[in-house]
Amino acid sequence: MRLTMNHRALILASSPLYSFPHPAGSGSPKARPFHSPFRRRSTETVSIGYSGDVLKRLAMYSSSSLELSTSLELPLLPFQSEEVLVPSESKMLHLYEARYLSLLEESLLERKGLFVHFVMEPVLTDRSSSGTPFVAIYGCLVLIENIDRLDIGALVSIRGICRVSIVDLMQIEPYLRGIVMPIQDNAYNVVDEIESKVAMLRASLDDLHSLQIKLKATRHELLQTRARNALVWAEKEVYDVCDKAYIPNLAERLSFAALQPVSGCSKSELFALQKEKLRAMDSRDTLDRLNVGIKVSKENTALTAAKLAIQSLEI
Repeated sequence: MRLTMNHRALILASSPLYSFPHPAGSGSPKARPFHSPFRRRSTETVSIGYSGDVLKRLAMYSSSSLELSTSLELPLLPFQSEEVLVPSESKMLHLYEARYLSLLEESLLERKGLFVHFVMEPVLTDRSSSGTPFVAIYGCLVLIENIDRLDIGALVSIRGICRVSIVDLMQIEPYLRGIVMPIQDNAYNVVDEIESKVAMLRASLDDLHSLQIKLKATRHELLQTRARNALVWAEKEVYDVCDKAYIPNLAERLSFAALQPVSGCSKSELFALQKEKLRAMDSRDTLDRLNVGIKVSKENTALTAAKLAIQSLEI
């Protein structure tokens, strides 16, 4: 596998190491499935189709106006688009392959617990080729928050910090490592409107949390809801894990906090949330994302209220 540059984006030539199945319904024989770095802890999955014209949104993931001095060299962990991670979100990974355990060791010992969670998508071209090239997008700098050692591998809890662009690839084997730079929202002059929307989002998430904690949950679910957990992290005042250039401002951090699944999500609800997360990662408009977050949190509040009503009838 070698690195090529196309449309100012990081393109990875095809390799058996990171191959994808052909799109469903294409009639083509299936390639070896994408080698996920972790096993799902649940049998429930979200299936989404190919996202369309990938190349139109690549510029924000391949360049930055920031100085090169803000760049970091970090291990890179690839996922499919349905596994996109947004800033403030937490996720549990089961890492069990030797190469990913080596990535984990480097992150802990040499990178202050940091690595990059990113999405690899196939780039569809008209030219015949021996394989499909992939594009590296939706990069999110993550911090390792906790590790539980298992008989096979480890359960790793990670937290998304900020969006990053992968500007250069430094290593392929035994795992990917590259140079990354932070992606920030565009500057805003409408401070009063931003503050108003931040207050509305906080209030909406508080309403959602007050209902969610009343829902019956499985023993595997956290008592603290994911949206509340993301909100608490976003409102922290001190972040000393990396350069300040990688820490979004408060409004930008909060704008991602509502984009979390709620207890008992259906597949269709998770699918809708997935589309919002992809749009949020593409956007550099804090105000727009705050409005989306308010909308999502209010919809989740209404759904949770309905579930509580059904739950009360079943008692």
